[in-house]
Amino acid sequence: MRRHRRDEIESRDDLDRLVEAGRDLDGYVVQGVELDRPLPEAARVAGSVWLGCRFSAPELEAGLRARGAIIFPRFDNLPYRAYRSALYSVDELMDGYEAGGYTGTRDFAIYAHAQRERNHPGGISIKEALAQRLHDHGIDDALSEFIADQSGRRGVVGVMGGHGIARSDPFFRKVARIAWRLTREGFLVVTGGGPGVMEAGNLGAWLAGHDDQRVIDEAIALLRPADTMSGGQEEGTQAYLVAIERYIACARQVMARLAPRVPGVSLAIPTWFYGHEPSNLFSTAVAKYFDNSIREEGLLAIAQAGVIYAPGSAGTMQEIFQDLTQNHYATYGVRSPMVFLGRERFASEHRLITDFISARGAAYGGLLALVDDEDSVVQFLLDHAPVPVPRRPALYELLGDP
Repeated sequence: MRRHRRDEIESRDDLDRLVEAGRDLDGYVVQGVELDRPLPEAARVAGSVWLGCRFSAPELEAGLRARGAIIFPRFDNLPYRAYRSALYSVDELMDGYEAGGYTGTRDFAIYAHAQRERNHPGGISIKEALAQRLHDHGIDDALSEFIADQSGRRGVVGVMGGHGIARSDPFFRKVARIAWRLTREGFLVVTGGGPGVMEAGNLGAWLAGHDDQRVIDEAIALLRPADTMSGGQEEGTQAYLVAIERYIACARQVMARLAPRVPGVSLAIPTWFYGHEPSNLFSTAVAKYFDNSIREEGLLAIAQAGVIYAPGSAGTMQEIFQDLTQNHYATYGVRSPMVFLGRERFASEHRLITDFISARGAAYGGLLALVDDEDSVVQFLLDHAPVPVPRRPALYELLGDP
């Protein structure tokens, strides 16, 4: 996740206040504002950046350009906003469900558009590629703001694991119970936002508004009639689509019957790259990306209070070693706990990583845990805070101030 300076203007009122105060707008980003009258001639706009703004007349835009403003054009006729200033909500992604089911949602429309572009015989168009990059930049920026707003929490804990884990699987229940407890302990739970282990993490956090943990068993009982997202059907078939509809319908039942008065806050970071996986319904904020590599790196980067690994497949393996790399090089200034849930499943990975750390004489072996039970996961994260690593001077700093 990239950190961004906060010189943003997102309303005409904020723009007018800065102009009236005589503020130099150089370096400010004006996003999504409608300009229906010119700014005063005294307004200093050179170097300001205008993203996706509307101009009621061509001369308004031309006037700003002539005074040195940098104007990025709007992208019309897309199912998504290229210039976003906020994360998605589940309701926004599911907009259209009541009338058209899953295939009628905004989430599905964006997926279908992105996949058609990706699979076009001539390749993705430059215009579409730019729009997607700008969208993901906006999500990056909004995610940074969201995390900053959670500063009163103990920290962000990531939950990783397989998308194919059934709702009836014991690990689904374990992960949900762990997320419930971590949320009540003041952590922010973040997942990849899809089904399986990811849904369990967001579900447990969402239910943390209930004082009795047995509500998780009630929720799982409602979810089990659609035990997996695919229903065992082959991807890309009509039966597969029917299974997804049943999967979502069961989740909506849980939301209707078991909604806490104040749902626990959690974050989902899914991607349209795996568009056949609908985003789960239990997170309270969704940072959905087109680019999966940015999404994977950012997800692990913000989970500085630790990452929990439940059984999964290739994606989980990738995340384990990507997380190890971030820890080894202290990429984001800290080293964080890595907790493997399932001694039998993760014994070889745990041994490989501990041998790697030991062979290099590194000092973060104590941040690894291999456990089977929920209590051990929660207690380990409570007992092992991320370890700050002092930043070494960058080479350019040796040259002094520019």
